[in-house]
Amino acid sequence: MAGQGQPIFILREGSQRTRGRDAQNNNIMAAKAVAEAVRTTLGPKGMDKMLVDGMGDVVITNDGATILKEMDIEHPAAKMVVEVAKTQDEEVGDGTTSAAVVAGELLKKAEDLIEQEIHPTIIASGYRLAAEKAIEVLNSLAMTVEMSDRELLISISETAMTGKGAESSKRILSEIAVDAVTSVVDKNGKNIVDRENINVIKKVGGRVDDSELIPGMILDKERIHSNMPEKVNDAKIVLLNAAIELKDTEVDAEISITSPDQLQSFLDQEEKMLKDIVNKVINSGANVVFCQKGIEDLAQHYLAKAGIFAVRRVKKSDMEKLARATGGKLITNMDEITPEDLGYAQSVEEKRVGGDNMTFVTGCNNPKAVTILLRGGTEHVVESIGSALEDAIRVVGVAIEDEKLVAGGGSPEVEVALRLQEYAATLEGREQLAVKAYAEALEVIPRTLAENAGLDPIDMLMELRSQHEKGMKTAGLNVYEGKVVDMWQAFVVEPLRVKTQVVNAATESAVMILRIDDIIASTRTASPEEMGGMPPGMGGMPPGMGGMPPMM
Repeated sequence: MAGQGQPIFILREGSQRTRGRDAQNNNIMAAKAVAEAVRTTLGPKGMDKMLVDGMGDVVITNDGATILKEMDIEHPAAKMVVEVAKTQDEEVGDGTTSAAVVAGELLKKAEDLIEQEIHPTIIASGYRLAAEKAIEVLNSLAMTVEMSDRELLISISETAMTGKGAESSKRILSEIAVDAVTSVVDKNGKNIVDRENINVIKKVGGRVDDSELIPGMILDKERIHSNMPEKVNDAKIVLLNAAIELKDTEVDAEISITSPDQLQSFLDQEEKMLKDIVNKVINSGANVVFCQKGIEDLAQHYLAKAGIFAVRRVKKSDMEKLARATGGKLITNMDEITPEDLGYAQSVEEKRVGGDNMTFVTGCNNPKAVTILLRGGTEHVVESIGSALEDAIRVVGVAIEDEKLVAGGGSPEVEVALRLQEYAATLEGREQLAVKAYAEALEVIPRTLAENAGLDPIDMLMELRSQHEKGMKTAGLNVYEGKVVDMWQAFVVEPLRVKTQVVNAATESAVMILRIDDIIASTRTASPEEMGGMPPGMGGMPPGMGGMPPMM
C-alpha cells in the first residue's frame, strides 16, 4: 500500500505469482511427473506408450524423446525436462529416457534435501561437483573401439535397438546400420559421420527381414516415359540442375504471324531448339538423366528415342546425395556438360516396391551416400522399426567418431554412484549431502531396469553394488536371466557420449529448476468479443480459478 492508502499494482490483473517453497515444490512435482511418464519404457523389458493426437493419428513407441514430443505438455518446468530428452536425442540419438528419468530423480532427491533446510544453491553447487566427478569416472571406465571391429559395432547397435519393437530382427537391422554408417564415414583427420548421407525409405509390405542396404540411392520416382528402358547397365549419369524445356523470354515480346508457313517455321524452330538441348545430353555420353526441374513432353520423346533413362523433379537433397553416391557433378549450364562431370553406377533400374515404382541406383564406386529400404507388415511396424534403426545409426556414428565405449545394463551408473559416495566423504560442508544424493539418484537407472523386468530392485541393486565393490567394474544387470553378469562379455555396450550427455543434460536442467524460487505467470486478457461483449474480468471466474492448472 502507498502512504495515502492507495494500492500500487505492479503486475497486470489476472497474473499469478507463486514464491519460495511453493514454487520449488510445484516445479519439482511437474518435472517428476514427466520423468515418471517415461520411466516404464526404460530398458529391454520396457513397455510401449500409445499416443493419440487431436486428429486421431496413433503413434506407438517407447522412445523417450518421441513420447515427450507427442505429449502436449503445458507446465514450464515440465517443458525443461522435455528439452533434456530433446537435446539428448539431437546430440546422441539414444539415452533419451535415461536423461529424463535421471533429471526427475535428481529433483526428487533435492526435494528431500530442501526439507532438511539445505539451501537450493548449495544443492546446485554439490550437483555440479558430482557431475564433474561423474564425467571423470565415466572417462576412466571407457574402452576404445576401432572402426574395423564390426562385431563390436553391431553389439552397440543391438544394445540401442533392444526393447524398441525391432527385437526379432535386431541382428539383421544392426548389420544394415553398421554397414551403412561405415560406408559414409569421412576420414578428415578424424572420423566424421554425416547422418544426412544415409537415406531411409520406409515401405509397407513384406517382412522386416526383407529390409536391405542399397550401396547407392533409391528415389521415390519413376522414369518419365514408358518407351525408356526399365534398366540401364553401366550407367553414365548426368545430374541436371536446369530444366530441359524452352525458357520464356525475360522481356514481354509479341510475335506477329501472318501466314501458316510462318507458324510452321516457328514451331519447327522450337522443336529444333529442344532437340539441340537433348543432343547436348546425348553427346556427353550420358545414358541416364536425373533432373531437378521439369522435362518437356517433346524432350521426353527425344530422350526415349535415344534410349536414355530420365527422371524429373528430383528433390534437391536427393540430387546432392546422388552426387555423393555416383561421384557426378551437379550441372546448371547445359552447354558445359563434359564426360568428366558424369556420375557412374553399375545399374539404374525401375522396380516395383510395395505397389509403387521406384528408381534404384546401385553399384556405385565407393558410394558416400547409401539408402536403407525398410520393410514391415503394417504402417506402425515400419514406423516403430524406423525409429529403432534411427537410434542405432546415430549411436554407431557416435561410437565411430569418439572411438570410446562403456558397458551397458546399468553398470556405469552403479560404478559412478560408488565412486561418488567415496568422493562425498572427502568433502566438507553441506555439499557432501548433495553429492551423496546425486550418487543415489544415478542408481535409478539399474533400479528401473530391474523393476521393468519384474525383478526385485533392492536385491538386484545390492548384488550389483557387491560385484562393483569386489572390483568388477563392468558388472551389469542381465534382465532376461534376472542376474548380474559381466556386460563386456555379454557384448552389451554403449558409446561413452550417451552416458556423459545424460549426466550433463540432466544435471543442468535439475540445477536450473532448483534455482527458481518465484514463478510469475501473466495471463492473456480475452477481448470483449471473446467474452461475449462483457468487459474483461466480468465473464465468469478470473484465470487460474477454474481448478488446478494442468500438469501435463
